[in-house]
Amino acid sequence: MIMRTVRNQPRTTREDLVNDLKAAGTIVTKKTIGNTLRREGLKSCSARKVPLLKKAHIHARLKFANEHLNDSEDNWVKVLWSDETKMELFGINSTRRVWRRRNAAYDPKNTIPTVKHGDGNIMLWGCFSAKGTGQLHRIKGTMDGAMYRQILGENLLPSARALKMGRGWVFQHDNDPKHTAKATKEWLKKKHIKVLEWPSQSPDLNPIENLWRELKVRVAKRQPRNLNDLEKICKEEWDKIPPEMCANLVANYKKRLTSVIANKGFATKY
Repeated sequence: MIMRTVRNQPRTTREDLVNDLKAAGTIVTKKTIGNTLRREGLKSCSARKVPLLKKAHIHARLKFANEHLNDSEDNWVKVLWSDETKMELFGINSTRRVWRRRNAAYDPKNTIPTVKHGDGNIMLWGCFSAKGTGQLHRIKGTMDGAMYRQILGENLLPSARALKMGRGWVFQHDNDPKHTAKATKEWLKKKHIKVLEWPSQSPDLNPIENLWRELKVRVAKRQPRNLNDLEKICKEEWDKIPPEMCANLVANYKKRLTSVIANKGFATKY
């Protein structure tokens, strides 16, 4: 009964199982239930957060994966991937816990210096291709369609030139309403920029997510003190990401598509 319940409802707690079994006339402790589940090869893990996928999203993801499954690697080399991300001042390494003795709470080693109005974050727009990272831009204020087009004007084309994308390169951005707005589509068309058709709710198909993670790890090691410092460090570290890392992400792109197909369109480990 324990195994059946958990198979159908992985979020069942040990307490729930104790009560279910009690109702069925069997008294067991939480410890016994934990041991039983572990013996069956299960362990309690935190559930991964993934985007909410509706039927249409799953369908679109499968369509994209199947349509591109046999594309050559050269095909992906021509793509300039882009995205926005939020960088926290106290991001990844903000392990706020320290090992200390009872009376050493205020030893400088055990405290985290904060600046007035210092906690917070900045929004960034960035792009990359198999050849390396493009420009990284700090988004100030709330981004609307007009601001997005300005960011593209100032950063996308210069990045494409700097990365020597050559003729026939393709621009990737997700289906955020600012990206798919009529005025933005017309702007891209006027600039003769070809856009990759993209399935919504699919960050796992955009390899730039791996670069954001890499950037966050690198920035955390440098412990920025305030938001301007954070922006400066982000730009420095973004430029230091090795082109080989970018090339690898793109070279392995097909694995993402096979994962989506294997997972029937649902979110993957990427």
